[in-house]
Amino acid sequence: MASIAFQGVAGAYSHLACQSVFPQYDVIPCESFVQAFAMVENGLADLAMIPVENSTAGRVEEIYRQIPKTHLHIIAEHFEPVNHCLLVNPGVSTTQLRWVGSHPQALAQCAHHIEEMGLTAIAQLDTAGAAQLIRDTKSQDGAAIGSALAAQLYGLEILRHEFNDVRGNTTRFIILAKEARPPVWQKNQFYISSYIFKVRNIPAALYKALGGFATNGINLIKIESYMDGGTLNSSRFHIDIAAHPDDPAAKNALDELNFFAENVRWLGTYAQHAFRRQHDFV
Repeated sequence: MASIAFQGVAGAYSHLACQSVFPQYDVIPCESFVQAFAMVENGLADLAMIPVENSTAGRVEEIYRQIPKTHLHIIAEHFEPVNHCLLVNPGVSTTQLRWVGSHPQALAQCAHHIEEMGLTAIAQLDTAGAAQLIRDTKSQDGAAIGSALAAQLYGLEILRHEFNDVRGNTTRFIILAKEARPPVWQKNQFYISSYIFKVRNIPAALYKALGGFATNGINLIKIESYMDGGTLNSSRFHIDIAAHPDDPAAKNALDELNFFAENVRWLGTYAQHAFRRQHDFV
């Protein structure tokens, strides 16, 4: 049977995302994102489900540092609604609580409610792991922020649904595979293509590298920057463009990118998720 790896333990939001997109796949929990990547690279899993950004807490910074180190390809994206729940051991009341644990992203997404309740936030490796810890320690003064699935799996009670500060909280995931699976270009379809590249530390280097997208009418959806490992004199960039590389306009823009940038690497081309069209943020 096909399998998909994710970072976290059973009940994590990445687990939920795997169930949403690939309900027939075996799921493989991993201790880290690096391990999830390695499972696919080594042929021990077919795919990896990796979170890259959240509508409330922003990007998962670690992923953008790890992507250049892997040879996997992005084959799809997925948007998963996040309903954070406040989880406790059976019988524990709100007045007993002194602290709450979860992944730093989840804590950030619930920061206002945590402050309102006067709880101390304690960062842990993942949301479901925090739920598992509450169960295993039989804590009477601690809670976890996690999913309803985590509550079910670990026998916890849900004190509050929708504990996240902002309604409509959503996480974007990318799905990675060992081999690229670009769709055939069709003129009236909507695509995303992802690239990473370096620019020299000279005036207007980034402007020149990206100028072709503006002049050719290609929408630049995302740009992330970080220093290249081991040096302070060049930056690496990750970009998502709303185009297929076989689109003539995209070809022209990519020619300019390749001329002015170094080490341009295509990460994958995939169909835009319907969530983008529904919320008109392409």
